[in-house]
Parts: sequence; structure tokens; C-alpha cells
Amino acid sequence: MPGPKDLDPSSSPRALLGAELRHARERKGLSQEQLGQRLFVSGSFIGQLEAGTRRIQPDFARMLDDVLETDGFFLRNCKAAAKSKYQDHFAEAAELEAQATTIRQYTPLLIPGLLQTPAYARAVNRAYDPTAPEETIEHWVSNRMVRVRLLEHPTKPLLWIVLDEAALRRKAGGPAVMAEALCHIADLSRRCRVIAQVLPLDAGAHTAMEGALKLMEFDDAPPVAYLEGVRSGRLEDDPATVTQLRFVFDLLLASALSPEKSLALIEALAQDYTHEEHP
Repeated sequence: MPGPKDLDPSSSPRALLGAELRHARERKGLSQEQLGQRLFVSGSFIGQLEAGTRRIQPDFARMLDDVLETDGFFLRNCKAAAKSKYQDHFAEAAELEAQATTIRQYTPLLIPGLLQTPAYARAVNRAYDPTAPEETIEHWVSNRMVRVRLLEHPTKPLLWIVLDEAALRRKAGGPAVMAEALCHIADLSRRCRVIAQVLPLDAGAHTAMEGALKLMEFDDAPPVAYLEGVRSGRLEDDPATVTQLRFVFDLLLASALSPEKSLALIEALAQDYTHEEHP
């Protein structure tokens, strides 16, 4: 396993906390694997905490303080390191998304966030909270568009999306919004910036009917999966579980249309929405 990276403690609270974890571990004469064994996690997970790529949650911080005899330091400071502009259930997933080299995702009911246009994101967020003030909606949309900037890099991350046909036919925001949203996906596909495949309605029952799935891979950390539900989500980093979920995604690909047929369907639906808006 590669050793911990040198960190700039001034870069962020999380980097500072990761550096302190490394120093505390080394003072106890423990390797990452040895500390992980005492806390019932993998050595690579300890490495991710030290590198600042994973959050130290309060319950885990308490155990670190016990094992490393740090007098409550990690518990006191983990809240500052956990500050995020995203909702709690999604914050860590969003941060990992920004570090991933490969993202594979399936969304059954909507266009995934990284492919959304501002108008589509606005319609979805308004549906999430019909009584929210307009400035709150715009704040949420702005945060989502910050995530979309990941695609400004010409090649990284590799983004492979399986779109459910139901999501493409659900008129979020109306025909004009949907036409723009689907044209945006088609443009990304034609520029080879994203691999998009559509899971057609006539595929019938499939392996991921219970919810959305996102798989993320990294250069220097084990892969993780993110499972999302209504106002909830959780990360999975157990290797056996992530392997099973990768198999789920592979099965989805087997049932999906090819990228070429998917692009043709997306563009046809975009044209239908345009005609519906301007008959």
C-alpha cells in the first residue's frame, strides 16, 4: 500500500485533520493496516482519511480518540472538517465525485446531476420543495452547476451513464426544458465526453429497479458505490459489496441500447419535445 501523501495542513480543515491522524498513528507506532484492524476497517480506508479524501464521521472520530489516546481531538474537530455546501446525505459523495477517475451511474427517474441543464435542475429542485424561496432554489441550482464543471476537462472523469427511458419521457419543467436537456446530453455524447446508454421501457424488469446507483473509481483509493433514495443516500466501500454492485451495472448495460441507438432515441425525443413546444 502506498504511504500517506504529504499534505498542506492549511489547505482545508479536512487536510489538517488527515495530517493529524497520520501523525497520531505514527506516534503510536502503527501502520495504516494495523490501525485499521483495531477499528475494523481496511488500511486503505485509513489512508483515505489521512489523505483527506474521506470524511471522519463523529462515531469513527470517537473510536480514533480512544485507540490513539488523543483526548477527544478528532471528535472535537471532525465537525469543522465536515462542512459542505451539499446536503448531509450527499456531501461526501459529491466530494468523492470530484476526485473520481471513472463514474458509472444509473438513474431510474431523472437525468443525473452531472448531465443536467440549469433549467432542468431548477424544475427538479422546485419539485423537491414547492414552498422554498426562489433564492434557495437558485442556490441549489448553482451548487449543481458547480458539479457539472467536472465535464469541462476533455477526458476526466470517464462518465458512463445509463439513462432510464422513463426519465427521458418525464416532462420535468415542460417540453422546452426537456428539449434543451436532451439536446445537451446528445451534444456531450457526440463530443465523446460521456457514454450514454438508454435502458428502454420494453426491457421490462431489470436488476436495479429498487433505486439509483453510482460507482466511482480513483487512481489511489479503492472504488466506492453510492446508493441514493428519497432525501437519503449512503456510501458503500466494502469490496465485496462494490463488486456486486458493479455486476448490477454490467447487467444494466446488457439490457440497454447501444450508444448509437441511444443517441438516436435521445435526439428523436428532443425533436418531439421541440415540436410539442412549437407545433
